[in-house]
Amino acid sequence: GLRYSDVFSLKRSDVKADHIEVTTVKTADSLIIELNDHSRAILNKYKEVHFENDKVLPVITNQKMNDYLKELAELAEIDEPIRETFYKGNERIDIVTPKHALLGTHAGRRTFICNALSLGIPAQVVMKWTGHSDYKAMKPYIDIADDIKANAMNKFNQL
Repeated sequence: GLRYSDVFSLKRSDVKADHIEVTTVKTADSLIIELNDHSRAILNKYKEVHFENDKVLPVITNQKMNDYLKELAELAEIDEPIRETFYKGNERIDIVTPKHALLGTHAGRRTFICNALSLGIPAQVVMKWTGHSDYKAMKPYIDIADDIKANAMNKFNQL
């Protein structure tokens, strides 16, 4: 659930036995983020590998990472058409783009937040992990989680 910039800056000294300590690049917030088995496994994979500037993970530029994500998503045929609407002055502009062309590293952060909320983890806890400072910023994710819960309950109607 970290921003790309925080993963990029993550140092070995930030990793403790059961958590990581991060001072976010964007907001300079200090976060303590507990590790789960999945994150611990990723960190352990690179435990003996030494990276430049004492980084804990192999990182490439955000632009190159986004290029690779788009390429992988295209190969995986994630091509659902997505409509984007915006305005230039009073003129409404609608553009339809395949989903793979819109993916980037931030999609992982959004997915983490939505999955955490759909698992029933309280928004206040997720906010502590992600560094969101107010409920207003979390509201769109909470609305998505509510939709997921409602759709899940509707599955009982199929019995």
